[in-house]
Amino acid sequence: MLRTAAMRIVFCGVGAIGSAAALLCRNLDATRVFIDFDRVESKNLLSQAYVKPSVGKNKAEALKLQLHNLHGVKAEAFGVRLTRDNVAALCKGADLLVDCFDNQDSRQLLSDHARKTGTPLVHGAVSADGTFGLVRWDERFTPDAEDTQGQATCEGGEHLPLLGLLAATLARAVQDFHKHGVKRDAFVNLNAVTPVAGQG
Repeated sequence: MLRTAAMRIVFCGVGAIGSAAALLCRNLDATRVFIDFDRVESKNLLSQAYVKPSVGKNKAEALKLQLHNLHGVKAEAFGVRLTRDNVAALCKGADLLVDCFDNQDSRQLLSDHARKTGTPLVHGAVSADGTFGLVRWDERFTPDAEDTQGQATCEGGEHLPLLGLLAATLARAVQDFHKHGVKRDAFVNLNAVTPVAGQG
């Protein structure tokens, strides 16, 4: 049986997908950790799970405060960029890593760490054009490069329904792993959430 009470779940990147997925995991008996160096901007309010008073605050800290103030749920926050120099320290003790980054370099860094340490890692990713998303466990995931360096994939509210569906699917994957140790992949678009064959 999977131990749940002491599980440490580290969300890496709490923008559009990560912030919403983290909120949907607030019911878990686990320690939640948020890592993100970025700050909340007014434009983020259209696609991310932040409230207006969070504008100007670090995203990891803002999400930690929202969870506590609105839901009474405690979390840890690290408002820094994940790098080769700090990845081991920031992810130390993680029972599950959740990748919600929006760039290949950060995803690859996290994947390298997870494989080196044997830490389970699930990725949540959306296509640049907002037509589909993926929830995929690291052993079956290859990070893609952005079409252009630093490309924003989740700005504005244009793709909000897809982002919400993807975040919910990712949160379900986290919950299934937390409760049952199951690793489920999925392909997500606005027509369906399709389980992917070959998962354990």
